[in-house]
Amino acid sequence: MLAVISPAKNLDFDTPVTTSEYTQPPLLDQAEELIQVCRQLTPADLASLMKLSDKLAGLNVARFQEWQRPFTPDNARQALYAFNGDVYSGIDAHSLSETGLNYCQANLRILSGLYGLLKPLDLMQAYRLEMGTKLANPKGKDLYQFWGMTLTDMLNEQLKQADSQVLVNLASNEYFKAVKPKSLDAKVVTPVFKDLKNGQYKIISFYAKKARGMMVRYMAENQVTELSQLEGFNYAGYYFSEEQSSDDTLVFLRDEPA
Repeated sequence: MLAVISPAKNLDFDTPVTTSEYTQPPLLDQAEELIQVCRQLTPADLASLMKLSDKLAGLNVARFQEWQRPFTPDNARQALYAFNGDVYSGIDAHSLSETGLNYCQANLRILSGLYGLLKPLDLMQAYRLEMGTKLANPKGKDLYQFWGMTLTDMLNEQLKQADSQVLVNLASNEYFKAVKPKSLDAKVVTPVFKDLKNGQYKIISFYAKKARGMMVRYMAENQVTELSQLEGFNYAGYYFSEEQSSDDTLVFLRDEPA
């Protein structure tokens, strides 16, 4: 079984990682093409393009300039430990067992505006380039046109290697839009997480993002291989709702935040 998640805007390159294992991103040549485009941007360009403060724009212009190959543990960090957002707090990679980490490496992929598709232990250097950024490049007007069929083709290769007929979509709409589901050799299943608020079950962004990470954690801790096993997800008070679910959407409800 293969699952995909989004990256995070916030990064952590300081907390010590719990493994010395690492792999190399498969699409570094494409990432370098994008870096060359980004290096032409001034801080003002970047602030306007990505709606960033002057401080963040300056930081990320410097990151583009400092980006260099080859990637080593001295100048880069494993992606699962580098991203530091709500999804990643749900996964809590630093407390994963070796078995759980190995499961993630085999069964989890991270969609990325700069790196395309990352395994959890793929090294990455710090960046900020969201998939929805309208960055004009040699292949088109934005990153969706830049990546084209590349991510879909690579996911198909990895689905085949994993002998998986299911792709669990735990990514945001912005990122999953870079994948072409109709061209995938797998059934796409999307877990949805709803919390009770004012008498109605609603998707609350902060809780839903963390729940996506907790679902990854659940899959790793339970070595999930079958779609039916996902229905047992019960972390932080969530429970499966057969009534609200459909063939391609698994709905989980929670009556009170844990």
